[in-house]
Amino acid sequence: MKTLTISQVRSALSRLDAIVAEEGELIVTRHGRPLARILPARPRNGIPSRAALRASMPKLKVPSEALIRQDRDAR
Repeated sequence: MKTLTISQVRSALSRLDAIVAEEGELIVTRHGRPLARILPARPRNGIPSRAALRASMPKLKVPSEALIRQDRDAR
């Protein structure tokens, strides 16, 4: 974690990405007080495929048709 004042951030703006990549976190201060925190962006997680989603879902012991039929018959 590195702490910079606003004026230091302005002068280092062209290499801000390198500073954040090196330090991991950057605190921007104004008059000695923390003003902002700059963190590296996390990579976006892709949307899982439908097959992966189906595989992650628990399997029913009874087919869904039977559960629906039981529910309808109970009404």
